[in-house]
Amino acid sequence: MYKLQLPLQTLNLVTGFMVWVLISSLLPFITEDIAIAPDQVAWVTAVPVILGSLLRIPMGYFANLFGARLVFIASFLFLLFPVYYLSEADTFVDLLIGGLFLGVGGAVFSVGVTSLPKYYEKSKHGFVNGIYGAGNIGTALTAFSAPVVAASFGWSFTIKLYMGLLLIFVILNFFLGDKQETRVKSPLADQIKGIYRNEKLWLFCLFYFITFGSFVAFTVYLPNFLVANFALDKVDAGLRTAGFIAVATFLRPVGGWLADRFHSLILLMYVFGGFTLAAVLLSFAPSIGLYTVGCITIAGCAGVGNGVIFKLVPMYFQKQAGIANGIVSAMGGLGGFFPPLILASIYQLTGHYAIGFMALSQVALASLILVIWLYYQDKLSVSHQVMTTTPLGMMVTDINGNILTVNPAFTNLTGYTAEESIGSNPNMLKSGKQPDSFYTEMWQTIKTKGYWQGEIWNKRKDGSYYLEWLTINAIKDDAGETIQYAGVFSDMTEKISHQDEGQLVE
Repeated sequence: MYKLQLPLQTLNLVTGFMVWVLISSLLPFITEDIAIAPDQVAWVTAVPVILGSLLRIPMGYFANLFGARLVFIASFLFLLFPVYYLSEADTFVDLLIGGLFLGVGGAVFSVGVTSLPKYYEKSKHGFVNGIYGAGNIGTALTAFSAPVVAASFGWSFTIKLYMGLLLIFVILNFFLGDKQETRVKSPLADQIKGIYRNEKLWLFCLFYFITFGSFVAFTVYLPNFLVANFALDKVDAGLRTAGFIAVATFLRPVGGWLADRFHSLILLMYVFGGFTLAAVLLSFAPSIGLYTVGCITIAGCAGVGNGVIFKLVPMYFQKQAGIANGIVSAMGGLGGFFPPLILASIYQLTGHYAIGFMALSQVALASLILVIWLYYQDKLSVSHQVMTTTPLGMMVTDINGNILTVNPAFTNLTGYTAEESIGSNPNMLKSGKQPDSFYTEMWQTIKTKGYWQGEIWNKRKDGSYYLEWLTINAIKDDAGETIQYAGVFSDMTEKISHQDEGQLVE
């Protein structure tokens, strides 16, 4: 049964996303029958994103608590009501009300990213979540097919067809969903307490706000924009929007696959670099050809970025994956709510969209800088963990021999605390058992080879002697100048004592 969960839940996401973008895909047809002011268009397309974003937090939690099967069934049954209501809409308010509750279709995203990793080993989480995330293709299917059907049978009939689709997937989940899925019953408040102070969570929220937010924003913004700005045919605009969605969707599992094999943060550097350049291009209001290049670049970066981020989340939040996935995905959804409204407001004030796209480029550039910072912070964190957990004594000095830092093992082996050691000279460990010529040769070797390694007798704080195996490395800067020395040592006294005892026995 577990082997069916990835294809089943991916198709569930396809269905949810197909329903989620019904209004934006059919808006050029809807506006022929329902009078909507230009400043109201952005609200109609953005409103479904509200619940589609905010509900992702409890949806991730409920997926852990009740299992994906029950959450998907309940969501699709609920969606029957707003879909029917929209098919009968005849006012702007009807579109807002129905559109708001269509957001449940977008909220189901956090169900799969919480449930599916339970069935696979960690090394495959990026690719699995990428495959599931490819359910974004549902938006492309609606953007492509809904206008075609509406052109022949009308938008109201087209919307009603989606009720049949929802019922089909209620039945499929009832019979094929996993009834034995592992449940996580930790209280919601406890899970939130465990993560809300972690700055990485909020950085991932920002990154997904841009990557998935741009995907959603362009999905709901492009159909009407291409018709209004480039005078394209409504079906042509739908096909171009479907192309944007298809590129982003196809590259999402590619991004997850790459994240399973390469450093995720380095991949994000390329993602936000691409976002920055593409948004700058779009800000110059180019021709349809260059506009297409910019949009496809945005789609590619969004797809890869979406896949990479949901490799990162379970890596850092294993015990709170449900709520962390919900919060991060909610921020991504909200990233699709604000841009259409901002772009519409900017257009009303200035008559063009340049400032909006330039703002996107600057936010992407800021994210690039934050990814670089996070990458080096992670490297420092790993180095710190190695230094604090290793059983080997470690000591770093400046070029004058003043101790800069020591690790806990240094204190255990020598008896000197960090407070007593920092600022002192390693001479405090001298045993007097080696002649001065020994140290002269040692430093001469370090200067010529860059390191020295060997046995040396030293003295602890309590006055006892111990034999250590010591390695000293010269740390150099980019110009090749020595700036620090690092010493790593282990206590060999007990080993020597055991060897002596063995010789006595013989």
